[in-house]
Amino acid sequence: MMKNYWIYVQAEECASNHQGACHNRSEALKYKIIAILAILVMSMIGVSLPMLSRVVPAIHPDRDLFVLVKAFSSGVILATGYMHVLPDSFSDLMSDCLPEKPWHKFPFTTFIAMFSAVFTLMVDSFSNCFFKKRILASSSTTTGDFSEKNIEVDGGCRNEVNKELELLSHSHTHGDEIEHGNGNTKVVSGEQLLRYRVIAQVLELGIVVHSVVIGLSMGASDNPCTIRPLIAALCFHQFFEGMGLGGCILQAEYGMMIKGTMAFFFSVTTPFGIALGIALSKVYSETSPTSLIVEGVLNAVSAGLLNYMALVELLATDFMGSKLQSKVKLQMCAYLFVMLGAGGMSVMAIWA
Repeated sequence: MMKNYWIYVQAEECASNHQGACHNRSEALKYKIIAILAILVMSMIGVSLPMLSRVVPAIHPDRDLFVLVKAFSSGVILATGYMHVLPDSFSDLMSDCLPEKPWHKFPFTTFIAMFSAVFTLMVDSFSNCFFKKRILASSSTTTGDFSEKNIEVDGGCRNEVNKELELLSHSHTHGDEIEHGNGNTKVVSGEQLLRYRVIAQVLELGIVVHSVVIGLSMGASDNPCTIRPLIAALCFHQFFEGMGLGGCILQAEYGMMIKGTMAFFFSVTTPFGIALGIALSKVYSETSPTSLIVEGVLNAVSAGLLNYMALVELLATDFMGSKLQSKVKLQMCAYLFVMLGAGGMSVMAIWA
């Protein structure tokens, strides 16, 4: 009997702490609608900017400015995993609203994040292995007599699987001059192009997962005092995270259809999460054990994925690459931009 009473008291305390002093459903709804529009616009601008290299040559992947912007954005993604998503998972899975056993007896957040990073490595590795086999199979069945050396990969005609394999298999064996539409050509091996594509897809997966969770939490909240600063923080977060993802999509040399699809899904996931949270606000409780466990696990998975992608696929790949290794001054500037991006995003953790 005492145990049931204690559980009831604890649930009441969780509910009262959740509502707090600043609880106004109608005012919170206004801020949520503003958040949907503001975050959608900032996400679209952020992810689209790197893809405008035809219009703005200064942000072309071959330019030093692009390297610095990507370094800053990679710092933002790294801080997102360590300073936002991982602490949120700790907060959820170590909540007083969950039973003492097993949630307070074992560090589930770091355990899940660790295996999430390993699983991301497995996906990364097996994806490369799978596509390389398809490239070799495609190159062995083609005549190999390609007369065109400048292949336009920005057009929608490259969306078909056979044409993609043709491009990759050709560049895998000979190297391919990729025409970017602004007079610049760059020799990209099929293997390198494949790496860029895997990076872009896996990174988008991690971002989409945590964006939905963030949006769902905001949409379900009726606390205007929490939502107000969160709008500005998430706009900053989505803008620079979008620039990092947009740079990866640009380097992957997808056709316009795939570029647009990836940009669209990135832009709408957080607003969709907010709208879903609003729709479920009457039945959804941030402090219910089920909600805490689901959010905590998803955040831990996302944290492991984002930390792996930021450190291994973005930062390590760029800083160990020939461009930064051959330019010490540019490398030092890039490190500074990484710290600025990570530092700025860490400061945002005060409000979000």
